[in-house]
Amino acid sequence: MPAYKYEALDADGKTRKGLVEAENPRAARGQLRGQGLVPLAVDAVAIAAQAGDSVSFRRRAFSSTTLAVWTRQLAGLVGAGLPLERALTALADEAETPGQRELVAHLRAEVNAGAPFARALASAPREFDDVYRAVIAAGEQSGALGQVLERLADDLEERQALRAKLIGAALYPAIVSLIALVIVVFLVTYVVPQVAGVFTTRKQALPILTVGLLALSDFMRHWGWLLALAVAGAIGALLLALRSEAFRLRFDAGWLNLPVLGRLARGYNAARFTGTLAMLAASGVPILKALQAAAETLNNRALRADAMDALVQVREGAPLAAALAAKKRFPGLLPMFARLGEQTGELPRMLERAARQLSIEVQRRSMALATILEPLLIVGMGGIVMTIVLAVLQPIIQLNTWVK
Repeated sequence: MPAYKYEALDADGKTRKGLVEAENPRAARGQLRGQGLVPLAVDAVAIAAQAGDSVSFRRRAFSSTTLAVWTRQLAGLVGAGLPLERALTALADEAETPGQRELVAHLRAEVNAGAPFARALASAPREFDDVYRAVIAAGEQSGALGQVLERLADDLEERQALRAKLIGAALYPAIVSLIALVIVVFLVTYVVPQVAGVFTTRKQALPILTVGLLALSDFMRHWGWLLALAVAGAIGALLLALRSEAFRLRFDAGWLNLPVLGRLARGYNAARFTGTLAMLAASGVPILKALQAAAETLNNRALRADAMDALVQVREGAPLAAALAAKKRFPGLLPMFARLGEQTGELPRMLERAARQLSIEVQRRSMALATILEPLLIVGMGGIVMTIVLAVLQPIIQLNTWVK
């Protein structure tokens, strides 16, 4: 039964807004009149896409953070024994934004109509990806939806925490680099010409460092726009080329071969892949389906291709550890823990341990890299500024020497 949002007048003439479930807009208006309300506007919460059963909303209602919080709240309500319909009703009433309220009301309407919760989530694929829906479906089939939701909330929170730490580690170097670039451009294009121009009018021989800096300043003032346009064009061309699957595969493979960033990329993608695989396997999802879903979470196309190749080998009868060990781009820790899990019969738990170890290693490396970059950027910025200052001071020192 679809959900509708309404705006109506009550007996006191005050405007009321809310949600109502009905077969059609006419039935929704009838319900409102039955409650003593005068309907002003009744609109469907979502519009079904023509190409399928999915539902498209104006924009995403959940961010990665709010989705983790919402999943944790739903897990708590379902785990406490509250029926799913009542849990969704409570979450709809407590929604922070109209978009979230409309989305949860739509899910509740689908569940009330008899659809499984996973199928209801599939009507909003932009909000709930394949992994999320696969875990929910496994929880419904096993009858342990509350436990599966708790596990899913844990995974979302851990993934969000890892992403936040990586962003935090890269934020300070990025800000310092941006400020340094702005300061250098300002000095070269404005300060240097104002100061050094005094000496060029005297027709005296200038030091080599000053001559080079003046040449750079002149180039930046006259052709800086062309340089900026070339950089923007190169970035645009790269983004356009990345739309090609073959080029993206080669680019991602090359990225993994970088000395420092490549190891971080391998570790981050492997931690995400392993954590998703562990969660799906622990929820009861078949290993082949879990492997495919986990592979699709990989942003790096080269690692995704390796994961899909491992899926083919497992489908043909190879052990998971052997299939992963054959792909050298994955860290050696992953097949080692997978082999232990297969030998002990505790594959989900061992994969979870591997994901935790990989996540810790990525955080350690990113923090170490940030710790090294911070002083290097400061020293580099100081060196550039010192070079500019020396280029300006040398003619002054030279002039004082001649006067004496």
